[in-house]
Amino acid sequence: MKESEFKEVEEIDFQKYLLVLQRRWMTAVGIFGAVVTLALLYAFSLKPTYTAQASLLIKTNRTSSLTGLGEDIGRIESLVRENSPVDTQAKIVISVPVIQETITSLSLKNDEGEPLTVEELLEDLKVESVKGTDVLEISYTNENPQLAAKVINKVVDTYIKQNIQANREEATSAGRFILQQLPKTEEAVQKAELALRRFKEKNKVIVLQEEATAAVNTISKLEDEIAQAQAQLVDANARLEKLQNQARVNSQEAISAVDLSQVAGTQQVLKELQEAQTKLTVARTRYLPGHPTVSNLEEQVSALKNLLQQRVEQVGGSNQQMSTASLQMGEVRQKLIEDLANTDKERAGLEKRIAELKQTWSLYKQRANILPQLEQTQRELERKLKAAQTTYETLLTRLQEINVAENQNIGNARIISPALVPDEPSGARKALVVLGGGVLGALLGIIAALAADLIDRSIKTVKEAREVFQYTLLGVIPSLSRTGKSGYSVEGLDRPVPRVIGRDVPHFPVGDAYQMLQANLKFLSDKQLKAITVTSSIPKEGKSEVSANLAVAMAEVERRVLLVDADMRHPIQHHIWQLSNKRGLSNIIVDQVPIETVVHEVMPNLHVLTSGVMPPNPVALLDSERMASLVANFTKDYDCVIFDAPPLAGTADAAVLGKLADGVLLVVRPEVVDFASANAAKEFLIQSGQKVLGMVINGVSVKRERDSYFYYAKDSVESSSVSKSSILVKNR
Repeated sequence: MKESEFKEVEEIDFQKYLLVLQRRWMTAVGIFGAVVTLALLYAFSLKPTYTAQASLLIKTNRTSSLTGLGEDIGRIESLVRENSPVDTQAKIVISVPVIQETITSLSLKNDEGEPLTVEELLEDLKVESVKGTDVLEISYTNENPQLAAKVINKVVDTYIKQNIQANREEATSAGRFILQQLPKTEEAVQKAELALRRFKEKNKVIVLQEEATAAVNTISKLEDEIAQAQAQLVDANARLEKLQNQARVNSQEAISAVDLSQVAGTQQVLKELQEAQTKLTVARTRYLPGHPTVSNLEEQVSALKNLLQQRVEQVGGSNQQMSTASLQMGEVRQKLIEDLANTDKERAGLEKRIAELKQTWSLYKQRANILPQLEQTQRELERKLKAAQTTYETLLTRLQEINVAENQNIGNARIISPALVPDEPSGARKALVVLGGGVLGALLGIIAALAADLIDRSIKTVKEAREVFQYTLLGVIPSLSRTGKSGYSVEGLDRPVPRVIGRDVPHFPVGDAYQMLQANLKFLSDKQLKAITVTSSIPKEGKSEVSANLAVAMAEVERRVLLVDADMRHPIQHHIWQLSNKRGLSNIIVDQVPIETVVHEVMPNLHVLTSGVMPPNPVALLDSERMASLVANFTKDYDCVIFDAPPLAGTADAAVLGKLADGVLLVVRPEVVDFASANAAKEFLIQSGQKVLGMVINGVSVKRERDSYFYYAKDSVESSSVSKSSILVKNR
């Protein structure tokens, strides 16, 4: 939405409510006047009053913080960020204990001599905070200036006294609580210390961080030593395999041979065995088997072998078997076997060292894996211990602070200026009452006007009428007077007689409005309208007035017009033209009276046919063949025939006449017809198949119309002077 459009919407809304106030100004003014009158009466009935005032500085009590203790004792804070502690203290000043103590101390009584209630005292007691400061201003209004000052000073003293007492009670209560908590806190510290000590003893913990660093270094060193030993083992295995291939013995035989060679007597037995075997071999060449010499030598060889086997078993064990050739070696072979045995021992030593190193590495690795968990557990135990110690130390410190605070006599407020006895009465009270009454009266008046307008379901503006009926707007007739009365009264008639333009009222501006209406009817279609039925939704909308003045407007433009009063129920055209109604339309239809005897020329080109005697059933007359033939004759003799028909509500007269004529002209008067009647009339017109030419809005107040349907060059609508100004009707 553009800015210009937005401004236009705002202006229209403002005009809407302004028009409501214009329509209901009597209601608004009446309510306003009544409220202001009551306010004036109340203001003048008030007795002179005096206002005493005192000022308090609200601040946090920091006396205990000068000793380094109790910085939070006496501190005042607000839980709500937007508010200040001063607002809270203002509520405490007017609390029931403070006010009740003031009433009791001063023995305050009301006009009936009964003790003053808290509510009665608070009506005249006011506590306000000075914006941007920590100052409270306390004021009290009373007819007695001395009493006003006493009440203020007593309220201030009571508030300060109770504030000091509250700080003391707070400190005492906190002290009792701390004394109850100290044994529990001390026990918690002891339990935390015991748990930490048991944990260290169980897991052999001294300094976990240093132990973790040392474990990492040791594991790294062990891994290096294992790698070196494994390399040496590979080298020893290679040398051992080479030596075994060269010596053609396994490692165990080589070791046993080396060990046997170093046992005393072994080589001697081996030498004797060799000599005995040599002799046996020679003897077997000389003697037959079983010869004593062969047998002796065989026994000697067998004995030496047994002896040698015993020596082998002594060195290598009972299962150790070793050939004689293995024990018979030279220096080279002996050296080779010694190297083989030494290498095998070296290999065995390396394997043992690797196993020991791996076992040690595994132990350190297991320890290193549980060190983080131990460290976490230790930290948790240390935190618990520290928390318990901190709580215990804090409670001891707070207990010292509270002991200091309990002996203080300083509160959170300091008197800046006490209340003095006022010399002059407070005159602004009456002015405020009158001003408040005026504001309240204006608000109530506006509300009452809006409410009355809301309750009123009548159509109030041209726009609302167009929205309800949605017919072509052919004319807008302005109101004839400021009072809204469009006629004069006649004795015996329950409604005013409409006025005629040019005769009863000036031609401007109503005459121009009717000229515009007849022009719009003329150019409504290519075929000239010969007969028009004028009706309305309900009575008192001015359909007879519109019929008469529309006929005048047509006659002024040289058209022969017949105005027929077809309202046989409540006729009024004979009053407008001051004619006799003894004979008229009903007489023509029933008695066949000649037309020329009952038609009257009231002005050039304008003839009027009154309703005549009121029949018992007007619809039957209007719906007769005689009436149809009369309409046909009227349209032949005159340029236009205008039928003043009854309203649509409750009768079918207008519907019958509408079918006989060229169409229906609907008269709508704002603030007379309501929405329900308007909708019913529209529905009736649709159901009866009427041709509605359009509608004319009658009795419109220019100043109360929010839409500009009128444009004037000089004079206003209510001007009684005749001038050559123009009036236009907007067909929107």
